[in-house]
Amino acid sequence: MVEAWYMDESQEDQRAPHRQRPNRAVSLEQLRRLGVVYRRLDADNYETDPCLKEIRRVENYSWMDIVTIHKDKLPNYEEKIKTFYEEHLHLDDEIRYILEGSGYFDVRDKDDKWIRISMEKGDMITLPAGIYHRFTLDENNYVKAMRLFVGEPVWTAYNRPADDFPARKQYMKFLAEEAH
Repeated sequence: MVEAWYMDESQEDQRAPHRQRPNRAVSLEQLRRLGVVYRRLDADNYETDPCLKEIRRVENYSWMDIVTIHKDKLPNYEEKIKTFYEEHLHLDDEIRYILEGSGYFDVRDKDDKWIRISMEKGDMITLPAGIYHRFTLDENNYVKAMRLFVGEPVWTAYNRPADDFPARKQYMKFLAEEAH
């Protein structure tokens, strides 16, 4: 089961858990109120999983690929890791399904505080368009993930500040509506 918590302010190794003391856990309901959708799937059978097939059909995820993030597998590894960890948003939802390994997605809450979401094998997450976020490996330094898209993939990340994009404005409207 996915675990999430508010991060401490430490600037040390981004791959460390960075839990506050005492730990401030974040529930799936709190993530949902931020527009983050979590699912648990059978990563051992992703190629034939009827649940994944149904999610792809219902959500119209027509394109997918698989990426391995490890120093021996990803070209320009160090540069990519730094890029993934830059705070950014996308104009489309970001959907990631962890097939092997583990890592962290960090998202901003409504008060601009970082929440760390620990992802491991079998976890699928959808981050809504317009949410500020970042990704890093954890101390295991390895993840194999499926990336899913509606239509052709768009890889563009807009580093913060990117508040003038319609996707960000729509996301902020969603947060305001969730607060009421």
